[in-house]
Amino acid sequence: MNSKARFRIRLIFGGVILVALAITLALYRIQILKGSTYAAKAQAQYAKPSISVFDRGSIFFQAKDGTRVAAAALSRGYLVYLNQKLLTNASQTYEAISQYLSSLDKTSFMKAAKSSGSYVELEDKVDPTMAGNIQNLNISGIGVAEEAWRSYPGGTLAAHALGIIGETASSTVSGRYGLERSYDAILSRSSQGGDADTFAGLFGGLGSIFGSDSDTQGDVVTYIEPTVESYLEKVLSDTQAQWHPSEIGGIIMDPQTGEIAALSSLPTFDPNDLSNLPGVSVLANPLVEHVYEMGSIMKPLTMAMALDTGVEKPDSTYNDVGCETIDKKKICNYDGRARGVIPMQQILSQSLNIGAATIALAVNSAYPGDMLKYFSSYGLASTTGIDLPNEATGIVNNLKKPKDIDIATAAYGQGVAISPMEMIRGLSVLANGGYLVTPHVADEIDYVDGSKKMIQPEKQSTRLKSETVQAVDTMLVTVVDKAFATGTLSMQHYSIAAKTGTAEIADPVNGGYYSDRYLHSFFGFFPAYNPRFIIFLYQIYPKGALYASATLTKPFADLSKFLIDYYSIPPDR
Repeated sequence: MNSKARFRIRLIFGGVILVALAITLALYRIQILKGSTYAAKAQAQYAKPSISVFDRGSIFFQAKDGTRVAAAALSRGYLVYLNQKLLTNASQTYEAISQYLSSLDKTSFMKAAKSSGSYVELEDKVDPTMAGNIQNLNISGIGVAEEAWRSYPGGTLAAHALGIIGETASSTVSGRYGLERSYDAILSRSSQGGDADTFAGLFGGLGSIFGSDSDTQGDVVTYIEPTVESYLEKVLSDTQAQWHPSEIGGIIMDPQTGEIAALSSLPTFDPNDLSNLPGVSVLANPLVEHVYEMGSIMKPLTMAMALDTGVEKPDSTYNDVGCETIDKKKICNYDGRARGVIPMQQILSQSLNIGAATIALAVNSAYPGDMLKYFSSYGLASTTGIDLPNEATGIVNNLKKPKDIDIATAAYGQGVAISPMEMIRGLSVLANGGYLVTPHVADEIDYVDGSKKMIQPEKQSTRLKSETVQAVDTMLVTVVDKAFATGTLSMQHYSIAAKTGTAEIADPVNGGYYSDRYLHSFFGFFPAYNPRFIIFLYQIYPKGALYASATLTKPFADLSKFLIDYYSIPPDR
């Protein structure tokens, strides 16, 4: 045998080995990685040939020790159905199966037995024991088919973050809201009916081994800590019960990385059961999708701008006149009272609108256009890039060609509308040394082939000088220690930086603002000079108190104390 013949034989032999290896890998994928899915499809083929078995990846919460907790998963059970054409005695059949299907109504069953068509679904999500008992009856016309459905073990827990799935007219399942939508390409699985060709399935598996879907399909692991999320939702619920706002929400985030430990808003919904949903608007996530005029929590960012440009210094003073008319519009401190010549600290300690307007106008006079520049650098004029859908963009258009009144009102958080997620990111600049982060909920993608992808925190460029951040942080700590709620929020061994906001709510019908409706907001971070967490809270139109200091101080205090204890955060003073 010559050398060419030997080479051809070796080439053929090598090809056979490669094909065998590929088939082995494909079989591994079908039998091991996706065995349960194909088993369910096989079952469906015999029980009810037209059924397509639903499959989808999971979403997990992540406990502080790294333990994963199912947030959105695939549940399996059985569908019990009636084939009218095969039914012989409707009354006897009902008596036989009703002992296992407690919710089955006799009137409805008898009506279904007389209906036209190939089959009627009697009950879904039946547990295996009951389904087995019904199947063992061997009643002609009664069938049992394995099925799967999306379940959310936590019920309403982090519902807006998780979202829901929906089925299209072509029976394709896809994510509609929340992470279900953002990571739909990762969570989706190819859907096949029970009559799928085995050989095609085998080599479909082969294709994925070499990269067609194994590198895109997987599970999503989030940063959401279930105990923290649960506590946040309890605090929000208790606050809602006391002050009866039309909407309330909160976010807990690591300001250094943008990792979100908890986020929630009320009213909410249970993604397991949407039958009592008051309206589809409840499914939208206001923390990401809505914008609001936030009020005085904007003042620390205005102060940072004034200090960063050098127009003001921490020990500068100004003459507070109480009320001022700018461009024929009158603005005032919350109480209309003049303070006279006072230092910068009092703008934050007493939350003075005239003070914030004064320093903003001084910046605009020295550096025209810098207010839009700074507000944009805080991320207040753009989306955050969070991995949740339908993110709104902050509205700061009146700063593009501003009148003095626009500068003045924006300085204390009126006339500009920002989403809660944009707001907490902007305020994080004060907590992390001056740079922007990208908020994100997901931590890791676990692909079906066993590989993993970590979601790396994205740190953007510095927006404020370090000395500016330190000065504003010191001012905010002073607010808590000496001025805020008469010092009751202060902790002996922990430095806390915080600020409240009370904003007028725009009247969309008559123009201007309501005289009796306000948005309350609150933010704070701790330990102040190397923060582990930043908390943002807001509520719309609370009843019974005018200012946010009365309605949101206790919720913030409860959350901060809980987080310090739960994570054993060491004291810093």
